[in-house]
Amino acid sequence: MSQLPKIIKTHSSVKQTMTVQVMDEYGDLMEKEIACEHPLTVYLNWVEVVTLMTLGERPSALVLGYLKNQGFIEDINAIESLIIDWETNSAAVITRENTDGIEKKLSKKTVTSGCGQGTMFGNVMKKLEGVQLPQPTIPQSMLYGLLESLTHHNETYKAAGAVHGCAVCKDTSILSFVEDVGRHNAVDTLAGEMWLQGETGADKIFYTTGRLTSEMVIKVAQMGIPVLLSRSGATQMGYELAKKLGITMIARAKGHRFQIYNGSENLILDVKGDAAADKQINAATDAHQDAKKRGDA
Repeated sequence: MSQLPKIIKTHSSVKQTMTVQVMDEYGDLMEKEIACEHPLTVYLNWVEVVTLMTLGERPSALVLGYLKNQGFIEDINAIESLIIDWETNSAAVITRENTDGIEKKLSKKTVTSGCGQGTMFGNVMKKLEGVQLPQPTIPQSMLYGLLESLTHHNETYKAAGAVHGCAVCKDTSILSFVEDVGRHNAVDTLAGEMWLQGETGADKIFYTTGRLTSEMVIKVAQMGIPVLLSRSGATQMGYELAKKLGITMIARAKGHRFQIYNGSENLILDVKGDAAADKQINAATDAHQDAKKRGDA
């Protein structure tokens, strides 16, 4: 078995999680842990290959695995150095292998359907500087109605699983819904559809079944959509970009439950009910789901 070269070094470190304050569907504030997301630009023999968005837990293994799987390197013993520097968010790999054809490989690179494409961060952020998105008010009742409408979609997921769904919505109506094996494929499809139809995003809501990462926030900002809704969670960089770009970020949204990570001032709490009773029901539901995972129910 090959051993990792001793010259692999990591300078500085990054956080895997951070705590943020969110507001739930009752207007109560709470602290939640979210995963951190960091750009890591990979250089092979001084040529920039890709920017990966990563938690940063095992960056050396990530970089080597990416370069091997993409066919950029084959012999681990030919690696002279691999330096991860989180101060510059870079990974520099030097190998004795012949990499003269790397530019040709990069020119023919095919972006796969995986969830973590991570190839768009730097250039796109420059184009988004100064972007001002509208700040629409969001009635709680409208949000509940939209979540109910969304339950009638996800047909491929219901039948086979293993896909993400995305939708462009207006109020409680779903204007267009698409599923794909990667959420980035789905959002790109909807962006192209809006572009072809000459649609603007100012009065729209974007829904995804996937995580609210930096790439998702960036793409929604490019579409001019001010509200981002997901049944999943958010990452640190997605959260920070939503704050920077003025996107209302609503995560963990399903049924009558949601958590607003950014833009809580835009929510109108217009649903009156017995909050204490609802919380008891939700707590019982959570306990039942936990029991099912443990095999107790």
